[in-house]
Amino acid sequence: MKLVAVTPPSALPNVTLAERVYAQIKQLIFDFVLLPGDRFSESDLANQVQVSRTPLRQALQRLQREGFLLVFPKSGWQVAPLDFETFDQLYDLRVLLETHAVAKLCEAEERPVLKELADVWLIKPHERQTAFITVDKLDEAFHAALVRSTGNAEMIRVHEDITERIRIIRRLDFTKPARVEATYDEHARILRAITRRRADEALRLLKAHVAQSKAEVRHITLDMLYQARQRIAAGA
Repeated sequence: MKLVAVTPPSALPNVTLAERVYAQIKQLIFDFVLLPGDRFSESDLANQVQVSRTPLRQALQRLQREGFLLVFPKSGWQVAPLDFETFDQLYDLRVLLETHAVAKLCEAEERPVLKELADVWLIKPHERQTAFITVDKLDEAFHAALVRSTGNAEMIRVHEDITERIRIIRRLDFTKPARVEATYDEHARILRAITRRRADEALRLLKAHVAQSKAEVRHITLDMLYQARQRIAAGA
């Protein structure tokens, strides 16, 4: 593992130390500073993030439970390798949940969620957000709102878990301006179809939207991994 300078946990927002370290390490994973497959010891990482072993271990254990890390007794930790087969399965499950939600929305009498989403996505081009981290959060909120509209607590819980597990690659879809524009356009078309109660059209648009996003993030992820490994090799 290559050590890099990071922000000390004490400089992060006012949350528990373990939560700060958790967020910090997770960001290192998301930014491919800690690469998939990288192995490291607790002592190495404690020095890197400038924290004691107890909150570090709590953070690592939480990341392990969420599937971002693997632990090997007596030999340290490993960043979980990216498993695109699992990601594909999670995307398939996500589509099932979201298409069910869209079908119900097309039939529902009361649909306040549509006004909320329209205020964000049915706007003029010059009003659109461009910062990828903002659009990333807005996109998650859009798809989560569709599922929440069902009122099914278990579906909402499962969808939230899927969102968390695919975030490491999904967020990369918004690092390119063209993908940000496409997301606004595609969300707008989906919303208009739902508003007009055109269920077949809305379902077709949603499936195409998710499939295109999945293909883009796979390509971007592999490209970023290649570039990260090239940088490491050049600095070795």
